[in-house]
Amino acid sequence: MPPVAALLGGYLLGSIPFGVLLTRAFGAGDLRQIGSGNIGATNVLRTGRKGLAAATLLLDMGKGLAAVLLAAWLLPGNAALAAAGAFVGHCYPVWLWFRGGKGVATLMGIALGLWWPLGLVFAALWLGLLAATRISSLAGMTAAIGTPVAAAMLGRFDIVPLLMALAGIVLWKHRANVARLIDGTEPRVGAKTAAPADRPAESGAGE
Repeated sequence: MPPVAALLGGYLLGSIPFGVLLTRAFGAGDLRQIGSGNIGATNVLRTGRKGLAAATLLLDMGKGLAAVLLAAWLLPGNAALAAAGAFVGHCYPVWLWFRGGKGVATLMGIALGLWWPLGLVFAALWLGLLAATRISSLAGMTAAIGTPVAAAMLGRFDIVPLLMALAGIVLWKHRANVARLIDGTEPRVGAKTAAPADRPAESGAGE
């Protein structure tokens, strides 16, 4: 059943927690006990290991891209399902008791795989706003929201529903960040973050 295979294969690929694996392998500790406790590249950066953070970013993006391209090659017509599976796998990985990342890097890879101009739009919004504000959550949410808008403006209405759904999950995963943005207390990249023990579980602190 190609649709099931695409969805399940995408999920298993997306659920690989590269940030956790890399920090453990290179002696940086358990990422879930560092900084915000999140498994994404921004939190890896808080270990002081810029190379590991860059590798996490690329691998998290790569698994979204790989899920789409592999499905397009092996299971034609099911790339969108593989994309959805990979994104959900990253955000809710079974290996980490469904407590994963926030999906921004993986969504960029998905956008790039579905239609490369959208990947460029995503990168421009994300990296541009990150450079301007140094607020990772704001940059990621803006890119996630802007991508389906760009897809509609460029006539790719076939993938707009999927991108809107994934953007909605990104916003949900960032709900605590939104509250801090409103309060003016959202940390910037490079600022120290409280340890996981100092924040409520599933608070969504940081990235």
